[in-house]
Amino acid sequence: MKEVQKVRTAVVGCGMISSIYIRNLKDLFYIIDLVAVSNRSEEAARKQADKFGIEKVLTIDEVANADDIELVVVLTPPTSHYEIIKKMLLAGKHVYTEKMFTTTLEDAEELIRIADQKGLYLGVAPDTILGAGIQTARKIIDSGLIGEITSVQVKINRNQSLNSETFRFLRNEGGSLPYDVGIYYIGALLALVGPVKSVRAVGMPAPIHKAEHLFASEPGESWQIPGNNVVAAALLFQNGAVGSVLFDGNTIGEEKHGFTIYGTKGILEVGDPNHFGSPVRLTLQGQEEITFPFTHGYNGKNVIGQPEWFDSYGNRGIGIAEMAWAMRGNRKDNRCSKEYGLHCMEVLIGMDRTATTGKTYEPKSQFVMKPLESGYYSGTAEARGDAERSLI
Repeated sequence: MKEVQKVRTAVVGCGMISSIYIRNLKDLFYIIDLVAVSNRSEEAARKQADKFGIEKVLTIDEVANADDIELVVVLTPPTSHYEIIKKMLLAGKHVYTEKMFTTTLEDAEELIRIADQKGLYLGVAPDTILGAGIQTARKIIDSGLIGEITSVQVKINRNQSLNSETFRFLRNEGGSLPYDVGIYYIGALLALVGPVKSVRAVGMPAPIHKAEHLFASEPGESWQIPGNNVVAAALLFQNGAVGSVLFDGNTIGEEKHGFTIYGTKGILEVGDPNHFGSPVRLTLQGQEEITFPFTHGYNGKNVIGQPEWFDSYGNRGIGIAEMAWAMRGNRKDNRCSKEYGLHCMEVLIGMDRTATTGKTYEPKSQFVMKPLESGYYSGTAEARGDAERSLI
């Protein structure tokens, strides 16, 4: 592993989520050489560079023009993804972006065309699907333990308007609950069950919200998160399974999530797909429910240093490392691929469109995702290299 040339990488976007990415890219994965950070505010970039010992602080143009940077990780809000990703692709950089891919299908499709024309990798979060929880669930499904999948049911709730007081980017396109949080559930569903054939949904917008929080920008400030903040959808998967989805961002903040896969031989409770190591529970005919031992590494626990406030974000960056190994191995596709990201996005946008038109939406995109190889674990610092072998 250590004989492979590391992939020289830059992070663009030094907001709250950047700390977990920077720490993991710097210290968790052998394949990544994190050499630069960039942010609209140089002060924010400098702060992260000093904290984590990053070599360079660059402007976005300097990142694009740096001959020695191969891979760019985009951690900015969704509304700026298209512009930054396009700039980096046109500069010949491979790119991995945080969710959402972009805010429109047309922009995402254009970026995919550019990446294909230039022979570049383009990866899209969420990479929680590569964690121990989702990969263990995939192993159970692929082994036939629950038989043929007949149906799936997912749900998540939050007070998204209240959250948008603190996190201002939620007030823009991509800030509603289905796009901000529901993407983890849709992403996991697709990784486990496969592509969607058709979508039907009803929806409800977010209320006009008047700032209540102590740290609101201005007294009396008000806004409305764009799009549907509540969605109830029915999915038909290409393998014949049916799905029920409920995302409610207009209720209270005490989160009640659910993720259940029903099969002809058993029932699988997947846990929270927003985390890497949520328990996976299996019920077989006539038997008590058991918590299934993880078959894969990356369970979300910090094994590389002192506890940090951002440890709860887990192993974010695993999708970047897996893509870097695909680059070095000349594999055709990485697992968190642009095709996978587009299909996730199309299912979510399809929910909005059918909620508006009342007509069934049929996604046009396709993807294939192979599971990670099982039997590699990461419960200790010494085992992190072992877990990384599953990405090769």
